[in-house]
Amino acid sequence: MNDRWTRAEERLRQSTEQRRYRRSDYDWGDVEPAQRGHGARHAAAGDEWDDYEDDTTVIPRYTDDQDPPPTRSASSVGRRVVQRGSTAPTTRGRSDEWDTDEQVWDDREDWETDVRSPDRHAEQYEDWDGEDQEDWDEGDQATEQVTRPRGRAAKGKTESRARSTRGQGRGRRSRAASRKAAERKRRRRNLLVLGCIFAVLFVAAGGYAGYKLVGKLGGPEDFAGPAGAPTVVQVRSGDTSEQIAQTMADKGVVASTGAFYEAAVRNAAGMTSVQPGYYAIPTHSKGVDAVAALLEKQNRVGNVVIPEGKRLRDSFDVTTGARNQGILGKISDASCVGSGSDKKCVTPEQLAEAAAGTDLTALGVPAWAVDSVRKVPDRSRQLEGLIAAGAWDFDPTASPAHILSQLIGQSAKSYESTGLLQSGGANNLDPYQTLIAASMVEREAQPKDMPKVARVILNRLVSDDHKLRFDSSVNYTLDRTEVATTEEDRSRATPWNTYAMPGLPAGPISSPSLPALKAMENPEQGKWLYFVTVDKQGTTVFTDSYSEHLRNVQRAQQSGILDSGKGN
Repeated sequence: MNDRWTRAEERLRQSTEQRRYRRSDYDWGDVEPAQRGHGARHAAAGDEWDDYEDDTTVIPRYTDDQDPPPTRSASSVGRRVVQRGSTAPTTRGRSDEWDTDEQVWDDREDWETDVRSPDRHAEQYEDWDGEDQEDWDEGDQATEQVTRPRGRAAKGKTESRARSTRGQGRGRRSRAASRKAAERKRRRRNLLVLGCIFAVLFVAAGGYAGYKLVGKLGGPEDFAGPAGAPTVVQVRSGDTSEQIAQTMADKGVVASTGAFYEAAVRNAAGMTSVQPGYYAIPTHSKGVDAVAALLEKQNRVGNVVIPEGKRLRDSFDVTTGARNQGILGKISDASCVGSGSDKKCVTPEQLAEAAAGTDLTALGVPAWAVDSVRKVPDRSRQLEGLIAAGAWDFDPTASPAHILSQLIGQSAKSYESTGLLQSGGANNLDPYQTLIAASMVEREAQPKDMPKVARVILNRLVSDDHKLRFDSSVNYTLDRTEVATTEEDRSRATPWNTYAMPGLPAGPISSPSLPALKAMENPEQGKWLYFVTVDKQGTTVFTDSYSEHLRNVQRAQQSGILDSGKGN
């Protein structure tokens, strides 16, 4: 039995030492090799504890009739062990500060139960029969003296570490719980935002579907009829069907934009033919009727076409007596809105009065022509040539002065697009003089001969007498006109008669076309001084010899083109 107990003690000592000293004692450089062992951690050379004996070797003796000695349980392995003379306890090879006495001795009762209860170790010593009782009694005091403080300290430190571990665990659990709570809160917030978005989209989709359903079932608001008086609606360049529909609704033509737009969509092919301009459309019309009225050509108003070579006033043909409507008359016709007794027009007389009596700036006369226009001796003719040949749109409901201003402004832009402002310097003519010469080219020549006629004008202006001698300038002031002129007509002195005066006329004698203006800006090179049309097909011959010119005139007379209908 004693041998077996001895072997048990040795196994206990070895297992205890393995648990306590897991690091190598040789790490302590100041310890002598002889002192290196499980107790070397607290020993050094010359230490007063040289006779110190490790407490793990102190095993109480026992007898067969005594209870088996206690062994370290799993709960006490990690407790602190105090060596004699040491101020620092060690636990499993670790070194910590010593706990206060209060922390150690408060748990005395638990310590005594842990150390002195042999029942906790009964399984380890099943064969112990109580021998060596005296040895156990003799070692009991030493065990209590050494192990009790060590057990108390270990228990106190273990409980302190447990409390610290529990605190750390609670801190870690608290942080983890906070993160999880924040994550749950973020998820709830995201779900709430997504829910709101889906709700808005759902409401919007439902509203749109309801709108489309109501539109299909009831259709847009529309007038039932009958239509009212016409009103003028402007279609601007680049307007879409939606924009035209809005204009129609604003003018009271249709009850809603949808009524017009739906009709326009059904007549998309026709809508593509709508041109920018002004249209007289009956008010309070159905959408379908409004679209149809817009497509009818007779409802186009405020659109005037000025032929090349036209002048402001009317004239009459000498031979036939037919009236050649002037520009003011054409503007008047284009200004009419309505029909029958409700028809409203701006008269030629109103336009002539505005042309003669309105300030030139208010009439839109361009800056490059204002000074020269003011010098025109006949105020009723001062705007001649400033309304260019071509198709123009104006608001027929505007005042006569504003109508003229719209047309003159558009014409000035057209003239300037040819390079009028830059080309006059090479020909020693200002822009207004170039316009005067171009009006004469327009009246005298066919388009193919215009550059040559422009050269004749420039050559004659620098000739000895500087007289142009153009029949078109004689006819300008006459109410009855023809190609040929009489001696009486040519001898009448006027500011426009180039037979009676040198140089250019006082102002343009017609509205030139752009080809005539370009011909004047870029005349063909040559020395011609004379030209004449020799037949009714418009054949024109040019020469710089006066004698040759007389022969060409005889040829023209033989063809009858120069015969006057006036009988002279």
